[in-house]
Amino acid sequence: MSQINTPQTDMNIQDEVMEILVDRNAWLWGFTVQAETWNGRFAMIGFVAAIAIEILTHQGVLRFWGLI
Repeated sequence: MSQINTPQTDMNIQDEVMEILVDRNAWLWGFTVQAETWNGRFAMIGFVAAIAIEILTHQGVLRFWGLI
């Protein structure tokens, strides 16, 4: 398999980019796969917290916070 002749610095940058893309737990800003993974995790934590508040207080989240 032939490779494209690129300077060594380009290959190092490509290796670093591939490491970032492979590490799904990396904390990266912007619209990246990693950001979407963290967004989903935080959403699940928030959803579980809302359900726990409703079960423990027998009130909805908005009523618990005094918004209604």
